Amino acid sequence: MTINKELEALKAYSCTDRCVLSVYLNTNPADPDTLKGAWKIHLKSGLKRIGEYLEASNDEQELKAFEKIKKKVINEIEENAHDLRKGIVIFATANEDLWSVYYAQVPVKTNFYWENHAMTEQLEYMYKAYPEAGIIMPSFGEVRILDTAMGLVRDDLTFKFDPVSEEWREKKKMDAKGRRAVADNRTAVLEPGYRINATNLFKGMRVTIEQLKKKRGWREFHVAGEAEMAKAFTDSIRDMPASCIHKNLNNSKSNEVIHQIFEK
Repeated sequence: MTINKELEALKAYSCTDRCVLSVYLNTNPADPDTLKGAWKIHLKSGLKRIGEYLEASNDEQELKAFEKIKKKVINEIEENAHDLRKGIVIFATANEDLWSVYYAQVPVKTNFYWENHAMTEQLEYMYKAYPEAGIIMPSFGEVRILDTAMGLVRDDLTFKFDPVSEEWREKKKMDAKGRRAVADNRTAVLEPGYRINATNLFKGMRVTIEQLKKKRGWREFHVAGEAEMAKAFTDSIRDMPASCIHKNLNNSKSNEVIHQIFEK
């Protein structure tokens, strides 16, 4: 399910009484406000304030439900403390018919809500700025594609052109640590003559890009590559990219690519 559809489901959810805990927590290690794990203090104090408010309201059923959710939220965050990025967003109910967790590589402003519906406004803003998007990096005989959402890389694909079959084939390889492996050296080498018709060469990727857009729910895509390759690739596809930068990022780490495309 795409984040857009998840957002629609979240916005449609409601309960008669207050039952939904919405948590936005800034865990960005580069933010002075979260240095030395200060986000743990923000998490504890934010949840404590809601608990104190519910205690003062003398609604034992609400307080019981909140305490149950609070434990689950704390466990979720603590168990993933070593993998936190810039922020985390959680929507949860005690009866567990709502449990949505988003680990984000985009700025998150810390906030806590206890309402009869999910407080999605900040998530909607984050999604608008960082929707499902493809980042396409064409180079001669190779196209690397990042499938991203909320500033996170969901998949890292590489397609190489085989001059023997004249087809583009996926060469997605990862090592044990999840890093892109070296390209398969058994693939036939392109002859210099192919450079004369780079636009036609990339046309073979047109259907693949359209299929990825539909399957991955891309709301936009971006192209990055050396000027000649970026222009040739853009000319070979039907839709215009949201942006096109003339810079070869094929061998860059995925988080650096994200920074170059979305945060510059």
